[in-house]
Amino acid sequence: MKKIRGIGIAVVMSIATGSFAQDTTRLSLLFLGDIMQHDSQIQSAYNSTTKKYEYDSCFQFVKPYFESVDLAIGNLEFTLGGTPFKGYPQFSAPDELAVALKNAGMDVLVTANNHSLDRGKKGVERTIKVLDSIGLIHTGTFSDSAERAKLYPLVIDRKGIRLALLNYTYGTNGLRVTKPNIVNLIDTAQIHKDILQAKQAQPDVIIVFTHWGLEYQSQPSAEQKMLTELFFRWGAQLVIGSHPHVLQPMEWRKSENKLVAYSLGNFVSGQRDRYKNGGAMVRIDLSKTKNDTGSATRIDSAGYLLQWVYRKPTGKRSFYVLPVPTFENDSTVFITNEALRMLFKIFIEDSRKLLQQHNLFFSEIRDPK
Repeated sequence: MKKIRGIGIAVVMSIATGSFAQDTTRLSLLFLGDIMQHDSQIQSAYNSTTKKYEYDSCFQFVKPYFESVDLAIGNLEFTLGGTPFKGYPQFSAPDELAVALKNAGMDVLVTANNHSLDRGKKGVERTIKVLDSIGLIHTGTFSDSAERAKLYPLVIDRKGIRLALLNYTYGTNGLRVTKPNIVNLIDTAQIHKDILQAKQAQPDVIIVFTHWGLEYQSQPSAEQKMLTELFFRWGAQLVIGSHPHVLQPMEWRKSENKLVAYSLGNFVSGQRDRYKNGGAMVRIDLSKTKNDTGSATRIDSAGYLLQWVYRKPTGKRSFYVLPVPTFENDSTVFITNEALRMLFKIFIEDSRKLLQQHNLFFSEIRDPK
């Protein structure tokens, strides 16, 4: 179950002309990057004895971080298109992976990315059905226009704070959407309309989670920066990016009450190259204060937690997502291979060098609690 943090703190303040009640509620969010499924991950998850795919162990160490927040939100960069299961270049993962994400505490998935159409119409529709069947909230792809009109923008109410979540992708690897399916593409005119529509739901915060940028580049492109400014101008407070598969800088514009994380890198994948073998989870704490004159919602704190993808060198060669706060000081307990411990250390050093140099008011969270 989710840990409940700071629900409804009532404060009564006296002033010269009388008194008024001020209520503050808080909501914690955790965003993570690309959730991928390469062939090596599919093979390692298969249990030849039970004839089933098993993924729960992959997320066992990040589960406490998911459970410590009110909402965990990530980018689902594969389809649940059924057999044959396949990794790159056209992904279809076992349903058990989505179930494991749910078991670990994942709450919301965005599904608009360049791999949304990897299994065509069947893949789009089956992914939606599977996520619905296990109770995972999602947005970004739709069976038809009627479904989009009914469910988009996605509005989430938690602890007295209302969020509007929008999701888009730069493209779908040249594959065309089969009607009547819809994959949200980065179309500025449409996004402007969607944000205006989101405002009609009177959200406290508008979030745009977008699949953009250039692969393997550690700095945001001119287009990413331009789109961010547009989203902010139109009313978004949080902009979260995915797709480059490596980390990019994060900015918390405190005076404007806005935040952008250009790329969170890979949350889990089979990519083992330097810079690609991990990413960051971004934690954001919001507060909403209400009094007799209205309400205001602010970003109270923002930080990132580095996480590295470990692949055991022997046996089943299973994958594990290792949060750096948990494993940095005792990695030898779990990472017994010296060469892999060095790769873990290099990932931490690379990530800190990039983010400490380029981030704006965005610090690393190192406390494993």
